[in-house]
Parts: sequence; C-alpha cells; structure tokens
Amino acid sequence: MSFETLGLAPELNRALAELGYANATPIQAEAIPLVMAGHDLMGGAQTGTGKTAAFALPLLHRLAQGGPMHGPRKPRALILTPTRELAVQVNDSLRAYGKHLRLASTTIYGGAGMQPQIDALRRGIDILVATPGRLLDHLERRSVDLSHVEILVLDEADRMLDMGFLPAIKRVLAKIPSRRQTLLFSATFEDAIKKLAMEFLREPKEVQVTVRNAVATSVTHVVHPVDASRKRDLLIEILSKRYEDQVLVFGRTKHGCNRLSEQLEKAGIESVAIHGNKSQAQRLKALRDFKSGKVRVMVATDVAARGLDIPLLPMVINFDLPMVAEDYVHRIGRTGRAGASGEAVSLVSADEGGLLRAIQRLLKADIAMVEVEGYSPSRPIRMGNDAPSPAGRPGGQRPPQRHARRPHTGNGERHAHAGPKSHTGSRDGGRGRGDNPRAAR
Repeated sequence: MSFETLGLAPELNRALAELGYANATPIQAEAIPLVMAGHDLMGGAQTGTGKTAAFALPLLHRLAQGGPMHGPRKPRALILTPTRELAVQVNDSLRAYGKHLRLASTTIYGGAGMQPQIDALRRGIDILVATPGRLLDHLERRSVDLSHVEILVLDEADRMLDMGFLPAIKRVLAKIPSRRQTLLFSATFEDAIKKLAMEFLREPKEVQVTVRNAVATSVTHVVHPVDASRKRDLLIEILSKRYEDQVLVFGRTKHGCNRLSEQLEKAGIESVAIHGNKSQAQRLKALRDFKSGKVRVMVATDVAARGLDIPLLPMVINFDLPMVAEDYVHRIGRTGRAGASGEAVSLVSADEGGLLRAIQRLLKADIAMVEVEGYSPSRPIRMGNDAPSPAGRPGGQRPPQRHARRPHTGNGERHAHAGPKSHTGSRDGGRGRGDNPRAAR
C-alpha cells in the first residue's frame, strides 16, 4: 500500500517522497488509519518493521490538522521510550517526516545536562520524546507542563516494564489529561503488557504484525561449541575471515565488553564497546563510527539489544549467551531485517548448556551445532534430558559437525532497510528517579 493512499497531510507525503519511501510496511498500513481516526491502539511490532513511522506519521498529521497553540507552546504529544538512544532515534524520525510542518520537538533523557533541556522546553515545543526517569526529574522541578498532552505513545512498552519503569510510567501518566489518545507499541503482548493496556487505554484497537518471540526466517543460526578460555581466539578467527563485514558482538558484562574490545584492537580489528557505563556522547560516537564503517565491530551488552537501527548488518555473534532466553531474540533481531539475510552465531561453552536449552525451547527449534577445526571443546555441552532432541538423542545434543577453518564465508543477497537511518537504542542513562534499577549489565 502506498503512503499516498493513507490520507496523510501533503507535507508528510512530500517528506516521505524526498526520503525515498513510497510504500507502507504492514504495521504502518494497519496502524496509520486507526491512529488518524483517533482510536487508542495496541501495536505488536518488533524493531525493523517500521513501527516508528506507524505512530510518528499519524501523530504529526493529527497535530498539524489541529493548528498551532495559542500562547506559549507546551507539549501536545508525549512519546516515552525505554532508552536515551531510542529517544534520539524517534526524534530524528519525527524531524525527518515533519520537516515541512511547523511543529517543534525535543528529547529529554538521563546522562545529559538538565539546563539545555530546560531551555528547550521553555522555548516551546509540540512533541516531547523522553525517557521515564529524566521526565520525572523535570516534573519534580516543574520545568515541564504535561497538562496539554493530547497524544501519548508508549514505545517498546515491554522493554520499559523489563527495566523496572512501571512506577515511573504511572507517576508520569498521572500528570497527563485522562482525555487523550494513547498508543502502546510492544514486541510482545505478555500479561503485564495487557494489564497496562487495560489500565491506561480506552477500547484500544489491536494490530499485531509479528508472532510472539518470532525470529526472522532470513536469519540462519549456528552454535560453535568451544572452551570458554578459547572463545576470544575463535572470535578473532571468525572476524578475520569476515574482514569486510560489520559485526555486532554481544557480551554479558560491561567490564567484559571493554576488555574484549581492547583485545580485538590489539589483534588489529577495529572495535568499539557500548554499554551502560558509557556517557551519552561516547555512545553516540561509537554508534556513528560503527554505522559509518569507521569501525566494523561493536561489542555490546544487552543494553544495545533493542532499538539499534543498522541497515545491512550481516552478522550478530553471541560471545556469551544471554541469561534470559528472550534477550537472544532481541539480540539477533539486529540482523536479517526487512528481508535481508543474516547470521546469528553463538560461541557456547560447556557451562552454558542450560542457557542454550532455554533458547531452543523459546524458539521451538533446534540450532545446528558445528565444531570449528582446531577449537573442539574439552567437554561436551550438556543441556539436560528435557531439551529438544534434534537427532533423537537424549539431552538434545546434535552430533557436532566438523567445520573447516573457513567459518562464515558468505551472506547472500542483502536489501535496504525500510526505515530512516538515525541514532539508536540503549538504556536511560541518568541516575534520576525511575532510571533503570537493573543497570548492572
């Protein structure tokens, strides 16, 4: 379906044409007419589906149709995001789509100075994109007035709940008029999300374009069993073979990611690390360097698993398996996007068998186990008797295939990403109230 048929304001269609976007994605085609009609909405969509435009375009349309405010401009739309990079990304999209409209937007998030944000609010804005913790700080200082909000968007609501933001969200929503339009977007519709929707949405329409915990069919998965002490060497070999490709590597801890990035640099592989201890400026610079190709490897904790918008990312490597199986889906969601092919490679040691078992249960599928020549583990991976059994063997242990010393030599056809390129997702960085209480990752 083309954007021209959706009834958007001419200024929005003009901006979309200039950006090279002609046809709406499924989530956009379903959600935009419902939002334009004024309905509350529950949208089920993962990153990479075009969900930002699904709420940004009709939001801009409705605000533009309403005309400017009389007197000082105060936020008429509020978009809550779980992370500061996602807030920046959403605001970049709003400005790109609305560049021919006379609407102003700004972002407020932790990890940045309060005064520039206060100054931006005082100058007057129509749309505010914020992380919950820093928004609470502004509410307590009375530097922001939410009494004129007409449209509320909860973006990546499941992630905000996972990060412990529910109390902060409730405090923020208490400051917003009850007569408003509310849009909730989530990768999954868990019970907690449904409860949140019942509490804050009015007779919402539901749009679901992704299967719960779905993984793109264009992604291939492989496990390389290896001793924990040899993971770094195997990673360097894989990266050396794929010297032309950008690769996102996931580790478990901040310190471990820093150390691994330094070790890759010593091996002659350009690398940056991104995690919760990095300042906002450091994160944005790392993302810019990675997306521009200045460095080709980014080592990240799960802080980067959501919201990253990196077109044509061919490979994600799990140096450590995530402690929570659902995070595997979020991690590998960075590759194989918008129809592109991708690879999800996991380096798994003997003591990570339980984590691997949980991932296979979640995916309801087996992951091929391929030994790389020269890196055979000293102990097999034990996953327990109730794990999936890919070859009819107890414990779900597929007989490892032997792999020559040429791992991952090709990646097939790639396609352009459907969404705008911009800065991207991590955690709410400041230490204000409501900020992530589980930021130790």
